[in-house]
Amino acid sequence: MSRDTLHDLVDRIPEAELPAAKLFLEYLAVSPAWRAALSAPLDDEPVTDADAAAIARARDEVRAGKVTSHAEILREFGLR
Repeated sequence: MSRDTLHDLVDRIPEAELPAAKLFLEYLAVSPAWRAALSAPLDDEPVTDADAAAIARARDEVRAGKVTSHAEILREFGLR
């Protein structure tokens, strides 16, 4: 098997099937850990009242601009 063989196969995929081919190739191109996460079952643990309140607070803080940028976090930990 070579990349040329795969390129030939891609060239023969009908236009209507290209979105499906793209999704599958993207799936194959990611790390095994990411593939495992993609195929893991959905979290079925119920959201408690405390969870819902914390989520609401976090959303309010984001809307109010009370966030820390990625660059600020890196500086805080001496990584930049």
